[in-house]
Amino acid sequence: MSKKSLAQQTTERLYTMIAVERQITPGEKLPNEIHLAQDLGVSRTTLREAIHRLVSQGLLEVRRGRGTFVTQEADSINDYGFSDLDQVRGQLKDLFELRRIFEPSAARLACQRATEQEMADILAKGEEVDRCIREGRDRTQADRDFHASIVRATHNEYMMRLLPMINQAVAAAVETGEQKEQLAEDTRRDHALIMDFFRKGDALGAEHAMAVHMHHSIDVMGLD
Repeated sequence: MSKKSLAQQTTERLYTMIAVERQITPGEKLPNEIHLAQDLGVSRTTLREAIHRLVSQGLLEVRRGRGTFVTQEADSINDYGFSDLDQVRGQLKDLFELRRIFEPSAARLACQRATEQEMADILAKGEEVDRCIREGRDRTQADRDFHASIVRATHNEYMMRLLPMINQAVAAAVETGEQKEQLAEDTRRDHALIMDFFRKGDALGAEHAMAVHMHHSIDVMGLD
């Protein structure tokens, strides 16, 4: 895999936050430059270059004296029709079949390609899911963030474009009315195994562990 410049990586990360993960929505102002640079782990110079690239692509606009804002163009980026959770619920079986095919391979690639910072992020996100479950808090966003951190670490643009579907499938699974406790228990155990393989740098193990996690989710939710 060709080496990408830090500015290019930052551009892709910022693009994903806006267009795929929807962390910053159309019309919303970007966070303070210092804080955003710290969150992304880059210098302000690198961040400015990434912002400049997204401005040239029409995803961001600089409003003099006010800051940098997400344009309405971000709304037109295809989420593959899965923006409505009710619609997702009716298609859970298909979505989880997709996850069973897609996410184990994503885990393998992420384990092989993740930078040191990305690996640390994957593990931190996984620990946050575990904390949410142990403390009885809603884990929807934490679970999304964990799976998204793995997909981002594949460094595959088209895999990242599938994130809206993965996010909605995760949300639907977490919010499903039945088998919540069993699903939470399986998630804690499965995530722990996945993270263990990531720590060891065992890509094949991470792939198998993710496949087991998908199987457990599908089985508990009665989607087979």
